[in-house]
Amino acid sequence: MDAYLLDTVNMLLRWAHIITGIAWIGASFYFVSLDNSLTPPKNSQDADKGVGGEQWGVHGGGFYHHQKYPVSPGYVPDQLHWSMWESYSTWLTGFALFTVMYLFNASTFLIDKSLFDWTPAAAITTALGFFVAFWLLYDLICRTLGRGRHGDLIVGGCVFVLIVIASWLSCHLFAGRAAFLLVGAMIATTMSGNVFFWIIPGQRKVVAAIKAGQPVDPVHGQRGKQRSVHNTFFTLPVLFSMMSNHYGFTYGAKHNWAVLVAIMTAGALIRLSFALRHKALAYGKPVPWHYAVIGTLLLACTLWAVRPAPQPVAAAGAPVAPARFADVQAVATQRCVMCHGPALQSKNVRLDTADEVARHAQAIYQQVVVLKLMPINNATQLTEEERALIKRWFEAGAPTH
Repeated sequence: MDAYLLDTVNMLLRWAHIITGIAWIGASFYFVSLDNSLTPPKNSQDADKGVGGEQWGVHGGGFYHHQKYPVSPGYVPDQLHWSMWESYSTWLTGFALFTVMYLFNASTFLIDKSLFDWTPAAAITTALGFFVAFWLLYDLICRTLGRGRHGDLIVGGCVFVLIVIASWLSCHLFAGRAAFLLVGAMIATTMSGNVFFWIIPGQRKVVAAIKAGQPVDPVHGQRGKQRSVHNTFFTLPVLFSMMSNHYGFTYGAKHNWAVLVAIMTAGALIRLSFALRHKALAYGKPVPWHYAVIGTLLLACTLWAVRPAPQPVAAAGAPVAPARFADVQAVATQRCVMCHGPALQSKNVRLDTADEVARHAQAIYQQVVVLKLMPINNATQLTEEERALIKRWFEAGAPTH
C-alpha cells in the first residue's frame, strides 16, 4: 500500500477509534458511577413501584432525578435508550486499525525475528487466536465460577492469572509494542463480547418478557451488571496498552511482560478506588483511597525499575571521537534507507541524501536517540554506538560537513 494512503487510512481510523472510544468509556463510567451512587428511594410510593435506588444530581443548570428498577418497571416506555453501538463502533474501528497497522504489515510490526522467527501468516493467525482463546476462557470462568459469596473474587483471581499468562506469551512471541497492543486488544475484544453476548441479549429478554406480560428473571440484570463491572476495571489497562507504543522504555524493557502486567494492575486498582468512591460518598462513608495509593505506588515502582541505566561519565580530558557527517550518513544508508529511500518513503521521510538527512535531523534525534523507536523493532540492528554517534552529531549542531 502507498505510504501516504496507509498514513491517511491510519489517521482516519485512529481518529474514529478515539471518538467512539470516548463515547463508550464515557457512557460506561457514567453508568457505573450512577449505579454506585444510588440510595434507597425516600418516597415509599417509588419503592412500591419497584424502584430500588435513586440519585439526585445537578448539571448544566438543571436538576436530574435518576431512578433504577433492578428487575422491571412493569412496562416498556416508548423512548428507551440502549447503550451498545458505542461499544460495537469502538471495537470495529479498533480492529480495522489493528488490521491496517499490524496484520497488514505483520513482517514489519508484528514479527521480531530475534524473539520468534515465523511466517506472517502464522503470526497473524496466532494473534487472532489470542482474541478468541481469551474470550472463551474468560467467559467459561465467569459462567462456572462467578456464583456464590466469593464468586467475584475467584473470577477476578482467575482472570488476572489468565492475563498474566497471555502477557508473558505475547511478549515472547511478538515484537514488543505489538505484544502490548495485542494484549490490550484482546481484553477490549472481551469487553465488547460482554456487551454483545451477555448485556444486550439479557436486556432484550427482559424487554420481551415485560411486553409479553411475563415475569422477569432477575438473573439477566445480575449477569449484565457483573460483566459491566468487569468492563470498567478493564478500561484503564486497555487504555495504557493502546498508548504504550509511544513509550519504548515500557515494551522494550528486559522483562516487558511483567511491566505490562504491573502497569495494567495499577490502572485497575486506581479504577477500583474511584468506582468505590461513588458508593462511599452516597452513604457518607470514608473514601477507599488506599486502592488508588497502592496502584500509584505500583506504577511508580515499575517506572523506577525500568529507568535507563546511568550513562558513564567520560573521564576529564578523555578524547571524544568527533561526529563526522559522513559517518552519520553511512549509518543512515545502512540502517534506514531501505524504509526511507526513493522506493519506500515511510512517513514521507527520505534519508538517502545529505540534504534530506540534515532536514530531518530533529526527527532522527528524537526517534533514534531519545525515544529509541526507530528502527522499528530494531529490525536493522542499529547499535548503541551508532545511536551515540547520532547523538553527538545532533548536539554539535547537525553539521553536514
